Amino acid sequence: MIAPLKAFAKRHWPRLGLRTILLGTFILVATLPGFGALFLRVYENALVRQTESELIAESAALAAATAAAWPGYTPGTPEPTGRNDNPYGLPDRSRIDLRASPILPRRPMPRPVTGQVDPQARIALVKIAPVYDQTNRITLATIWLLDKSGRVVGGSQEGRSYAFLSDVQAALRGVPTTTLRRATNDQNPLVTWLSRSAGLRIDHARPVFVNGHIVGALLLSRVPPPLYMGLYEDAGKIALGFVIILGVVIVLSGTLSRGIVRPIDQLGAATRDIARGGTAAIPAPPEMAAVEIQALYADFAAMAAAIERRSRYLRDFAHAVSHEFKTPLAGIGGVIELLQDHHATMSDAERRRFLGNAAVDAERLTLLVTRLLELARADMTPVGSETSLVAPALRRLADAYSAPDFAVELDIAADLPAVAVPAATIETVIGALIDNSRRAGALRCTITAAAQNNGVRIDIADDGPGIAPADRERLFEPFFTTRRADGGTGLGLPIARSLLDANNGTIRLEESAVGAHLAVILPFA
Repeated sequence: MIAPLKAFAKRHWPRLGLRTILLGTFILVATLPGFGALFLRVYENALVRQTESELIAESAALAAATAAAWPGYTPGTPEPTGRNDNPYGLPDRSRIDLRASPILPRRPMPRPVTGQVDPQARIALVKIAPVYDQTNRITLATIWLLDKSGRVVGGSQEGRSYAFLSDVQAALRGVPTTTLRRATNDQNPLVTWLSRSAGLRIDHARPVFVNGHIVGALLLSRVPPPLYMGLYEDAGKIALGFVIILGVVIVLSGTLSRGIVRPIDQLGAATRDIARGGTAAIPAPPEMAAVEIQALYADFAAMAAAIERRSRYLRDFAHAVSHEFKTPLAGIGGVIELLQDHHATMSDAERRRFLGNAAVDAERLTLLVTRLLELARADMTPVGSETSLVAPALRRLADAYSAPDFAVELDIAADLPAVAVPAATIETVIGALIDNSRRAGALRCTITAAAQNNGVRIDIADDGPGIAPADRERLFEPFFTTRRADGGTGLGLPIARSLLDANNGTIRLEESAVGAHLAVILPFA
């Protein structure tokens, strides 16, 4: 069920810009209170409850005035407060809820009954009628006085009964009751959907107590103000609030656009420039950019710099490879051409000499390919994949390379900590340096190992001819070698540096009065 819906959403989801998403999100959040007021009936409910509260206050005042005008009323007699719904005599509160309260049909006309209206109720009405009329003109509330049997007192419906209404029955039992009723039987569905309070009336029935006894009831009815009326009355406030919210939304959208969208656009433009082969210069992030965006700029700048270095390295490397492969390939091609053209006229010694030259060139090609594979593996070695101890690896190298004409001396500090470099890498790097010393004509190689603040430092020094000042800058360039005639490939030191770089280690050439001196630093585990 969920998978088809997700697939449908992915197919039909529009491509939106980040600015559009931000603006739409802010507008949606800003309009949520309005949607709540309209569709959750929050504002209408407040209007209806306000009308009910006004009816409760009016009925309480009119009931007190009616009781005071009742024949035989004794001033100072308290109204009983021990009702079941209000045992502590607290003030009546609004109880109507448009979402939960039932809406009854339109209130029917009073029914004719036998018997006469209570004469005491008629006398009280005559005295209090001006108050009723004044209240009706000001509040537009319909007011009926009912005797203790539910008969209407006064007016064109005098003598008829409302005793059949549930709210009147409750009032005659001493319980004030409010009900929602239809004002008319014909309701427009569109108006009802927009405003549920449209076409409703609120009826409130309140008992009249005289000397502690129920002598009648008041039935008040009033139409609550419709939603559009409340909106019209508060139009100025609503318009001001809308303008303020819209201004805040625009300011927030602009701020976030400068802090997020614009930096991303700039970064995208720089990315496209790099993809087209342009410069790797990344613009500085805007000052208003978010912290994460600024960090992204820094990371992207580092990545672009690494790409630039790698591209430059690959260009130089490709040029060097083509140059190094060209010489032996040309030699092999020349031998093949000579043999093809002059095979019959050559002597056996000449053929063997030319084939020997081709074999030497082929061997050099094989060595170059092997070294290139080792360099590629060194570049792909995972960082911190293994830990090891330095001392055992150095002792194994000393045993392997020591010979009658070449001595390897060790000076290893006690209790060297472990390093985050595989033992095989240590042996490959240090072994290549020892072998370079031996091939350069040194008679002794001294290896010193000690712990420093940034890792374990290994110094390799020999008593050979050393490195010429002109060659120091190019020492770690691929294919640079001073022993090309002896079969040197110029890849030993680049491989060693790549292996160390892959494990966060370093190698550098140190100044030395005699021989060559290189320092290797391995990070702590």
